[in-house]
This record gives sequence, structure tokens and C-alpha cells, in this order.
Amino acid sequence: MKTLYFDCFSGISGDMTVGALLDLGADTAVLETGLKMLNVEGYRLKIEKRLKNGISGTQFEVLLDEEQHQHPHVHIHEHPHVHAHSHSEAHHHGEHQHSHAHRSFHDIEHLIVESGLNDNTKKISLDIFRLIAEAEGKIHGKPANEVHFHEVGAVDSIVDIVGTAICIDQLSPDRIIFSSLPLSRGFVRCQHGTFPLPAPAVLEILRGVPVYYTSLDFELVTPTGAGIAKALAHEFGALGEGCIERIGYGLGKKTYEIPNVLRVMLYESKKKIKDSVLAIEANIDDMTPEQMGYAMEKLFSEGALDVSYTSILMKKNRPGVRLSVLCSPEKKSGIVDAVFKHTSTFGIRYALYEREILERAQTVVETKAGSISCKLGWHDGALLRVSPEYEDCRLAAEKTGKSIMAVYAEAIGQVYKEKQENQ
Repeated sequence: MKTLYFDCFSGISGDMTVGALLDLGADTAVLETGLKMLNVEGYRLKIEKRLKNGISGTQFEVLLDEEQHQHPHVHIHEHPHVHAHSHSEAHHHGEHQHSHAHRSFHDIEHLIVESGLNDNTKKISLDIFRLIAEAEGKIHGKPANEVHFHEVGAVDSIVDIVGTAICIDQLSPDRIIFSSLPLSRGFVRCQHGTFPLPAPAVLEILRGVPVYYTSLDFELVTPTGAGIAKALAHEFGALGEGCIERIGYGLGKKTYEIPNVLRVMLYESKKKIKDSVLAIEANIDDMTPEQMGYAMEKLFSEGALDVSYTSILMKKNRPGVRLSVLCSPEKKSGIVDAVFKHTSTFGIRYALYEREILERAQTVVETKAGSISCKLGWHDGALLRVSPEYEDCRLAAEKTGKSIMAVYAEAIGQVYKEKQENQ
């Protein structure tokens, strides 16, 4: 399982995130092409390799055109004090201290939805903005859609957030894990006065997220950084067992006793895959085999993972069958309806179980009998199961005159041969 791990020992901000993902291997050309799909002008990107406390990493900056720098700060709405970044955090992490007209969450949503970005990139971007809008709205007593952003609504911050989404979509990890996030105490001066650290928006976003306090007296986690972590993380915690493949560092602007960098790692996780499955059962003694076969087809069409019948002895010594269906919890309603509609039962029972499954993959191998699709099962990095597809094997056996057992054996042998050659 390809896992992306964010080691936030020096905090997290938007520009540090983009820099780290580019340093990890996200393509700069893909990022630039994606950002051009936004209807946003007046800036250029500066991306360069630099050193921070002796660590080589990538610094990502959004440089605004001269006209943008000279743009006056305009209050054009009835609640002008809602903001999502302080100027101090911009100074600390490099999240761009400039003046801009405000943008509402609705404006930003429209900008992203109407862009040429793919659906996944749009979703990630909007998830981050929505978290910040909801936090700011709660602090200032406004609905999220009425929140007007200052820094986060500016060109540079839109680029940071959408740029993060483009890089994540490109890297396409199976799972994203963040370390606990460091916070600092003290106060920070921003455009609308003096705010306590952590910033109220940061604390609101990080509800339910593991954090710890440091002795530092400047902002470590910005609202944008908090939004990115909360929106992207499948979980928070320590790095599990696995093999590290790549490491990236995104540089901030601040220089102090520890490196002001965000470290991101891509590794192959050996964590066991767990999920939940719903087991649905019913006892039946008055259906024909043909009717039970039809019911099984309908249950599979509704999304059942498995359907089986077990012979049982029921009351009054009547032979019967137990219908057993496995499905994901979200399929419950459709499966229950199908059981009642297509069987003769008057009631069902169900229970939710945790299960552990192998990491799965699909491959096609070329054999002397033809192309055979195979399902693979991995556990702790080891290939444990190879299951050739029956229909492919049946067609190959009929075409070549070989036994189906011989076709199965050849396909399985070819999978292990190719695995050994690729090691």
C-alpha cells in the first residue's frame, strides 16, 4: 500500500506543503499546467532548491505582479474582519504578506468548479477551503458561505491550496498519514488586532486532531496548513512499518534552532488492511433450487460481496437452507430489500464484523495457452495468493486442448517467474 507520510516536526503551511510534494517527486510541469486552468492571473511561481539549516529542499513561492503588490486593501462587504491568515504566519512560513480584495467562499468555490481541473483535484481543493470557511464562520458567527477571506482568498493562497491538490492527485497515494501537529503559545499581531496562538481558526480546524505544545513563540501551524492536514489525513500518528521509497523537504522562510521544513515521505506500508463487513442471514425451507439461484443473482447485482446457501435442519425436522450474504455496510438497504423481495423469508438477522484482508492487485500474464488475468494477494510485502481468472483459463484450455488444471498451473508459475525477474 503506497502511503504518504507528513512529518510535521516544524509545523505546516501551504507553501511548505507544495514545496515538499515537489521535492518528493511531483512534476512541476503538471503543477504549472493545472494552475493555468484556474482563471487567476497576476502572479508567477518561483521554485528552487535551497538549504535550510543544512538540509536541502524545495522552496515554493508565489510572486505577485507589481500591480497586485500595489492593490489597495478594499472592504467591500458588511463583515470585513473575517480573515483566514495572519500576517505573522505569512512572515514565518513564507505564505506571502500582500494586500488584496476579499473573496468569499462562494467566489472561490465558483473559481475552482468552473476550472478545467479534474474532479479529484477540485474536491481536494474545496475540502480544504470548506474546512477553513466553516472554522472562520464559527469563530465570527457567520455561515460558511458568508465568510469572506483575506489572505486565503488572495491569489497566492489559492495557488498554495490548489497546488497542493494538484500534487496529491498526481502522486495518488493509497493512504495519507500526518504526524501529531506542534503548536506554540503567545500572541501574534495581524491586520485586525492581536490574536492568541494558536490562532482561533487553527484550533477550530484541529478539533479531534492530536497536537502538542512547544516552547516556540511564533506560529507553526497556519490555518491553511491545518486545513490541508485535516482534509487530507486518513489518520494521524506515527509512521508504521514499511519501506521508505522517497523523501521530500519543503522549506519555510523562518530560520531558528530547528530546521523550518516540512518533511514528507512516500513509503510502502506493511500495515494490515482492515475494514468492516455486514453479514446478513435468513433461514428458508420453502423455495425451489431455481428460485434460490435467481435470488443469488439478484443479490450479487445489488453489490453483495459473497452469497452462499448452507444445508440446515429446521423445526419439525424440515430440511432447509441458511442464506448468508456478505456486503459492505453502505449496501445494507439494497441487500435487505432484495432478500425480502426475492426470497420467501419473513425476517432476517445481521451483524457487523471487522475483517482483515490481503492487499489486492490485478495483473495479466502471457502463457503458452494465451493471456490470463490473475488476482494477486499480498501480506506484509509478500505475495501469498495468485488466483487466475476462471473464464480466461477455461477459454485457454478449450483453445489449446490442455487441461484447465495445467492452464492454472502455468499462469501461477508465470506470475512468480515475473515477480522474481523484477526483484
